[in-house]
Amino acid sequence: MRTLLVEDDPRIAEDLTRALTASGFLVESATDGETAWFRGGTEHYDLIVLDLNLPRLDGLTILKRWRNEGCESPVLILTARGGWTERVEGIDAGADDYLPKPFRMEELIARARALVRRAGGRSTGQQQFGRLAVDLNRMSASIDGIPVKVTPLEFRLIAHLALNRDRVVPPTELLERLYGDDDAREANALEAIVARLRRKLGPGIIGTRRGFGYYLEQDG
Repeated sequence: MRTLLVEDDPRIAEDLTRALTASGFLVESATDGETAWFRGGTEHYDLIVLDLNLPRLDGLTILKRWRNEGCESPVLILTARGGWTERVEGIDAGADDYLPKPFRMEELIARARALVRRAGGRSTGQQQFGRLAVDLNRMSASIDGIPVKVTPLEFRLIAHLALNRDRVVPPTELLERLYGDDDAREANALEAIVARLRRKLGPGIIGTRRGFGYYLEQDG
C-alpha cells in the first residue's frame, strides 16, 4: 500500500514511517508543501498522510489543489489544530479523515487501513479467494483456515492483489507498490517473490495472465 507521508517534523516523520512500515505500508516522504503537492498530483498513492502546518505551502492549499486537479487518493489529515472549525475546513477541502495531535499510533494505523479498504471498495478487512483468506487488518493469510507465515513484502503483494481483485495487476504496478523508488525494482525480484508465495500457498492461488500481470484466483 503505497503511502505518501507529508510531515516536516523529523522526529514525528520517523515515528510515523516506522509504524506504517511495520503495518505493511510502503512509505515515501515529503517534508515541504511544494514537494508534496507535486508528488501527490503526479503519482498514484493508496494513501496520503498530510500534516497541515508545512513550509512553502500549507496543507489545506495542497489538498484543495489535489482535489481540483483530480487526485482521488484518500487523505488523512494530521494537525495540532484540534478545533471543530478546523476539522470542518479540512473535510470541506477534500480530506477523507482527520486526526488531531497528539494521537495514538494504533488509532492512526486503524484509520489508515480503513481509508485504504474504502478506497478499494471493501467494507471489511477479511477477503476470501477460494481456499485463501487475506486479513487486511491483522496482515495475515491462511489456506483452508491454516495460517501461512509470510514476510511483510510478501503480504504487501497479496494485499495489493486482494484490493484489486477485479482486475489483473501489471508487474510494473506491483513493483512500485513493493519497492517504491528503490533500485531493487526489477522484474526478476517480483518473480522471485511470486514464486516463493506460490510455494507457501500452493497451486491455484496466484494466477498469471502472460504479458499482463497477476491476480488472485477467486476459486483457488
